[in-house]
Amino acid sequence: MSSPRPLWRDEWQLLFVWASALAWSLHGKAWIAGLSSPLAAAGLLLWVCLAILLAAFAVVRHADILAERFGEPYGTMILTFAVISLEVFMISALMLEGGQPTLARDTMYSVIMIVLAGLVGICLLLGGIKFHEQFFNLRGAGSYLSLIIPLAAIGLVLPDFTRSGVQQSFSPTHAVALVVLSVTIYAVFLLMQTSRHRGFFTTTAEVEELHPQADSTRSSMLHGALLVIYIIPVIILAKKLAGVLDFTTQISGLPVAVGGLVVAALILAPEGLAAIQSALKNQLQRSVNLLLGSVLATIGLTIPAALGISLYTGHQITLGLDPAEVTMLFIVLAVSMLTFGQGRTNMLQGAVHLLIFGVYLFLIFD
Repeated sequence: MSSPRPLWRDEWQLLFVWASALAWSLHGKAWIAGLSSPLAAAGLLLWVCLAILLAAFAVVRHADILAERFGEPYGTMILTFAVISLEVFMISALMLEGGQPTLARDTMYSVIMIVLAGLVGICLLLGGIKFHEQFFNLRGAGSYLSLIIPLAAIGLVLPDFTRSGVQQSFSPTHAVALVVLSVTIYAVFLLMQTSRHRGFFTTTAEVEELHPQADSTRSSMLHGALLVIYIIPVIILAKKLAGVLDFTTQISGLPVAVGGLVVAALILAPEGLAAIQSALKNQLQRSVNLLLGSVLATIGLTIPAALGISLYTGHQITLGLDPAEVTMLFIVLAVSMLTFGQGRTNMLQGAVHLLIFGVYLFLIFD
């Protein structure tokens, strides 16, 4: 067996990520306070986003190596939890640092639309072009959707209709109940996924391979440690991202929802790339597990996390979507039910999902 490569050759981005985090922790407030032009704000925003993106790809890379060693469905679960931990930490930092009560809601809504409309559309379109039809386990997709639909409606639509006294939000009693119920039902789902119904999330028609080229010369403990080491600077940088996003949206006149779109895109980039690569390898089951799993984890874990932070810190949080967003949410959920209710997909279904994604993008700027 060949000797392992020096660590610095594989982790060159670690220096840039940590240097950026330290620089922003020391001088970030002064840089944000001194912003006076859109160009300077765009430069700082690009710097922070690049550092977070490199860290996110590194987190997923190490999670991917661990995932290959544990196999399915644990492999996809490791990837999903790595990504969702980034999302929870980033939203938590942005909530505590920024002054936008809708940021958590906008980010979660953007995750749903980017995944179910954009990434699903790309995977099905490219996979359909290359393989004509692709197959997946119908029972697994149905299990995901059976939780995604009610949790999305309860967490992002129901607040518009509750009598809590706070518009588009839950009362403390409602919030505590939703946190407990969401975490409980997600735990039940994980128990089902990892024990008696593991077969729902695999197919016999394809061999589930993650990344054969993944490094196997280092210990799992080292990869787990590096995964954590990359997550820490993301938390530091996310706090500074809030200030840059606030200034950028204000000075440029962009809608506040653009902030949620940026955060969601940063979080989903590595997992989305992995899902597209799997679809191009005719491993649609893994794409389904990655994409629907990320949406379910976002709704099942991020909403309780955001509510918990709001209750603990007193920060106001707005969860209820606007009427146009509620309409788009129901459209994408209904189309997803039709797409993942047949056990096979083709390029037309991918094109329909991308149509919905296009409508979502131009509605942001309406």
